[in-house]
Amino acid sequence: MPLLLLDLDNTLIDRDAAFRGAVTAFLAGHALPPHDVEWVMTLDASGYTPRHEVARAMGSRYGVGQEAVRSFLDRGTADRVVLDGPTRTALGRAVTGGWTLAIVTNGRTAQQEAKIRNTGLDQLTHGWVVSEAVGHKKPAPEIFHAAAAAVGSTLDGAWVIGDSPHADIGGAAAIGAHSVWVSAGRPWPGTLHRPTRSFSDAASAIESVVRTPL
Repeated sequence: MPLLLLDLDNTLIDRDAAFRGAVTAFLAGHALPPHDVEWVMTLDASGYTPRHEVARAMGSRYGVGQEAVRSFLDRGTADRVVLDGPTRTALGRAVTGGWTLAIVTNGRTAQQEAKIRNTGLDQLTHGWVVSEAVGHKKPAPEIFHAAAAAVGSTLDGAWVIGDSPHADIGGAAAIGAHSVWVSAGRPWPGTLHRPTRSFSDAASAIESVVRTPL
């Protein structure tokens, strides 16, 4: 069975929208300026800023205890993520079409697995790997090999779908896999490795792979 390696944040799920909702609730709950949501979003950088740096900066800016900030960072986003209908349908078609699905995500294990289970992705895919658990981050080839092993597959003929030119598309190039970039309407940034295909959303990206002759 061919292997489809799927990014989680801002690919299968709209992580930034969920984080924005968590930020809004945090600011309201602590009587902090609501317009500061943009400051926190910039600080967060779509999750790429290390969590301890985000926690330190927020604690310093707001004088809020680190326990409250860490609780927000650990659970706020995971409690708000959703899987949209078209993506859910596309995943089902991929499985029906004979594909093995593995989620490959950077991040902390507890938080990423909470997102996977809260959205039902644990029931729609064959398995996953999280960078913290395997000790390697995308685009390192090791995390993709770990994902293939986790679902009893190999990287031969694999496809990678993700929103990050560096982590996902660069990672696909490193393992010799085809790739689909989820652009969300962004122009390709002109990095070294171009994707095999590009679509604005995950559902269309998955459907394009499913239609590829095996």
